[in-house]
Amino acid sequence: MTSEPTAAPTRPDGSRDARLGRNAGARPVAAGVVVLATTLHALFSWQQWTALIVPSWDLAIFSQLAQAYSRLEAPIVPIKGEGFNLLGDHFHPILVLLGPVWAVWPSGLALLMVQAALLGVSAWPLTRLAVEWHGARWGAAFGLGYALAWGLQTAVAAQFHEIAFAVPLLSFALAAFLRERPVAAALWAAPLVFVKEDLGVTVALLGALIAWRFPGPRARWTGVGLAVWGVAWVVLAVGVILPALNPGGEYDYAERLIGLATILTPATKWVTALMLVTTAGLVGVRSPLFLLVLPTLAWRFAGDVEQYWGWQWHYNAVLMPIVAAALLDGLRRRRAAGVSSPAPAAVPPPTPPDRPALASWPARGALAVAVATTLVLGPALPYATLLRPETWVRTWRWEPAQRVIAAIPEGSVVESDLTLLAYLVPTTEVHWVGTESVLPDFVVVDSYSAAWGGNPPADPAAWATERWGVTFETLLDDGGFTLAGHVGS
Repeated sequence: MTSEPTAAPTRPDGSRDARLGRNAGARPVAAGVVVLATTLHALFSWQQWTALIVPSWDLAIFSQLAQAYSRLEAPIVPIKGEGFNLLGDHFHPILVLLGPVWAVWPSGLALLMVQAALLGVSAWPLTRLAVEWHGARWGAAFGLGYALAWGLQTAVAAQFHEIAFAVPLLSFALAAFLRERPVAAALWAAPLVFVKEDLGVTVALLGALIAWRFPGPRARWTGVGLAVWGVAWVVLAVGVILPALNPGGEYDYAERLIGLATILTPATKWVTALMLVTTAGLVGVRSPLFLLVLPTLAWRFAGDVEQYWGWQWHYNAVLMPIVAAALLDGLRRRRAAGVSSPAPAAVPPPTPPDRPALASWPARGALAVAVATTLVLGPALPYATLLRPETWVRTWRWEPAQRVIAAIPEGSVVESDLTLLAYLVPTTEVHWVGTESVLPDFVVVDSYSAAWGGNPPADPAAWATERWGVTFETLLDDGGFTLAGHVGS
């Protein structure tokens, strides 16, 4: 005896549940977005590495940190200063996870690949949710728009930073929030306090939203507990741990906060805020999740560092999952508001099969605005270089750089400008020319390096001799790089 096939379940309004089919296709779509995004992040990072493009000293600093953790040592980073413990600079104990990576692959390129993977994986939970709620085509477009958003591209272009760990944690936490799983959201958000000290405020605000949004004592206490957890770690990190481990006995970044008087000026800050609103598809401002951008914007806009204010660098990366989640929530709220008897908030009203969600003009418009915010930047976007054939050719300076590195005996103390700083970490104790350090065995000067402000030493050996009071001589001059060693080294 055979049973009759079971009909698809229907809603009280008579529409069939199209979400079953969308759920089945969500994982392949999300996986495709993750693979594509990770590949592009990795390709851009590899391109930078082989082109000797060094936007800052961050990659070298975190390379020294990873090297120290791989040896089960405190994260002493000579680039920042002799004996400088990097846990006295920012509170990021989660970076101990880089130790095993460095032990297997001791290279700054390894850190860039880790960042590429972390940012790529962050697209998984939000893309899955977008497909389940709005269908495969809309969800795929949403996922790609998020994965390649301006805030993530500029983070990759700025090279490795601890915020790479925050982006997927936020993405998974916010997706759990939208699925009305408050405990899961709290568990994903809790480790953010170990990524950077300011993120404790974001965690606390998310805890408050959980306590306010979800009924029942369990959810309420989960939210309150998360809020207390976030505030406690901010106080502990900024008030106790960072000053205790900082060479100056203070929190270095407090002096960069200039107060609320100029928090809304100059206009660059308004541009950044507007870009976040449009990246949320405008409709995202309906969501309380959009409030989560405020803690990060507050410390940035109250700071006196111009790089904090704009859309470049890595400072907007942690905001990308927030505005993406707000876009999804904003659309759900708008649609639910138009239904006389809306389904429970955790499950948006289903779209009948003959009217795919992509046909919804509000959904189309919101997504178009969000994606256009990235696309309108055009050639200014970092990944635009991937479309230029000449950027795939390894720079002619690569081989001279390798000859300079090979000429320095392993274990030597080296002082260098920015260009080869990260490349020297695996084999030497490298110091930056801009910080006080011990007498180096060798000095490396790149005449093309931006560290010299267009005025590099004409004679690096003479410059080093004057700087250190001992005689240095030129050992190698190749491709714009000069290697000088002091007599007797």
